[in-house]
Amino acid sequence: MMTRFLVAVLLLAAQLPAQKWTAQAANEWYAHQPWLVGANYLPSNAINELEMWQADTFDPRRIDQELGWAAGIGMNTMRVFLHDLLWQQDPSGYQARIDKFLEIAAKHKIRPMLVLFDSCWDPFPKLGRQHAPTPGVHNSGWVQSPGAAALTDPAQQKRLEAYVKGVVAAFATDQRVVAWDIWNEPDNKNTNSYGKKEPANKVDLVLAMLPKAFAWARAAGPKQPLTSGVWQGDWSTDEKLSPMARVQLELSDVISFHNYNKPEDLEKAIRSLQRLGRPLLCTEYMARGNGSTFQGSLPVLKKHKVAAINWGLVEGKAQTHLPWDSWQKPYVGREPAVWFHEVFRNDGRPYAPAETAFIRGITAK
Repeated sequence: MMTRFLVAVLLLAAQLPAQKWTAQAANEWYAHQPWLVGANYLPSNAINELEMWQADTFDPRRIDQELGWAAGIGMNTMRVFLHDLLWQQDPSGYQARIDKFLEIAAKHKIRPMLVLFDSCWDPFPKLGRQHAPTPGVHNSGWVQSPGAAALTDPAQQKRLEAYVKGVVAAFATDQRVVAWDIWNEPDNKNTNSYGKKEPANKVDLVLAMLPKAFAWARAAGPKQPLTSGVWQGDWSTDEKLSPMARVQLELSDVISFHNYNKPEDLEKAIRSLQRLGRPLLCTEYMARGNGSTFQGSLPVLKKHKVAAINWGLVEGKAQTHLPWDSWQKPYVGREPAVWFHEVFRNDGRPYAPAETAFIRGITAK
């Protein structure tokens, strides 16, 4: 049975001023897209979204080089995280840097998906110089948006609304943007990293704000679809959905999801979501140590025409070539036997040449 809180959230969703796309409109849009293949992208010289985008550390030359490596193996999209604090600090400057990024991406025939909010990793983002990577630890500097202070302060919702409406409106008709991801893993409590520092009622706070975030984005009139990816639980029936997954799927124009497991589990996840009759985008996959590989996953995704966006492109300050368990046992001074994420080494050499050859081959067919 639905809780009163969830009923209230869904009623709010039903009252949104702009319309969710019909399944027909979503499928017509998707029919005009190529098979979307790409990566979650952070430049190798940035530890997080803030360092990627801040004026002092935004690096168009490095971005151009790395997106060139991606295009060289057939990738045509990237999933890229934005941050609300950057818009608050300098909206016009931030908008100009996003525009420059899109210009570079378009040069390589890459159309990014832009992510507005994210519940993963450090809940205390701060502008300015970012700390150095913690030796041997996966994603030791990634920061949430909004952070805990903004999420727990109702007075900051007007600022967050201005961010969403401002950035979406700026690129609402821009064909260089393929889609908007409203909130990454909204109910992720970061149990194995920052869990004890998270607001105790974080999930309830995000569950209340997620429909508002969708409404703000729709109010900006985007021509691109909106989504928020489900990432945990059983999606095979409405009755088995968590409250957050229910809201995510109810509000999304196109359905996105994460799967870091073996091909058979990936295919099961796809089939569980096909019942919704909308395009499917896998916006995170590929964790070699988990049995999620390009050779195993890409054929499944291609067979079902599901967009394929793996985690990580180039080894760098994020250190996501190290596994998740590096938070408990850091890989100081040593590499894992098998890289967890990433496609290229920092100098552009493929981590596994046979792997990049496979990606190039399957995207060319």
